[in-house]
Amino acid sequence: MSKKKLNSLENLGGFVFSTNNSFEYNTEENQETLLPNKQFLEALFSNKGRGGKTVTVITGFVGNEADLKILGKLLKTKCGVGGSVKDNEIIIQGKYRDKIMEILKKEGYNVKRVGG
Repeated sequence: MSKKKLNSLENLGGFVFSTNNSFEYNTEENQETLLPNKQFLEALFSNKGRGGKTVTVITGFVGNEADLKILGKLLKTKCGVGGSVKDNEIIIQGKYRDKIMEILKKEGYNVKRVGG
């Protein structure tokens, strides 16, 4: 049996250790979603860890998970492709960065193009 190495604290599964008796753990789930004109999103291409298939990744969203999923569903519907919402990122299958940037700008978001 091999032992798993811990490369980061995230591998502990979200545990928080504290010796402080009055410690309060705040989750980001209750985070208030900023207005679209206050959001600064980044659109980039990625194929890392996806078997060479290219996806468009939207990062930088500040808000709760439910609003992020709503935005992800809107983008998937407008582009007519699949995708997912993971780790505070919207992942859209295929090269749709320019189209997604246009959609987000029409919705009032500030979008920056990252990468080539």
